[in-house]
Amino acid sequence: QVQLVESGGGLVQAGGSLRLSCAASGRIFSINAMGWYRQAPGKQRELVATITGGHNPDYAESVKGRFTISRDNANHAVYLHVNSLKPEGTGVSCCNVDDLLYCMDSKLDHKYDVWGQGTQVTVSS
Repeated sequence: QVQLVESGGGLVQAGGSLRLSCAASGRIFSINAMGWYRQAPGKQRELVATITGGHNPDYAESVKGRFTISRDNANHAVYLHVNSLKPEGTGVSCCNVDDLLYCMDSKLDHKYDVWGQGTQVTVSS
């Protein structure tokens, strides 16, 4: 069974910082791109940042200069350092894997578009 588990959310004042973590568990062989998404109350989910297997990051314009995405390939984890948080940053942050290779019944197989349950981030003004 492959799953993603996020942690690190919480209540923070505007201007504050958090470090979000997402760990993939299961018999994982490799992971392609990983990313973080955010869904504010009553709004659609939006992409925040992605990072390739080669550690190349990409960010939404709204978070450039404030957020940093990184990953640990050996531990199948992705992180998001968020600084200078704004009240509009309140929402559920989820991590996503677009394609991972895992072992099931002694065979390698792909699993696509895997999502975690999310971690709540609340920014108070």
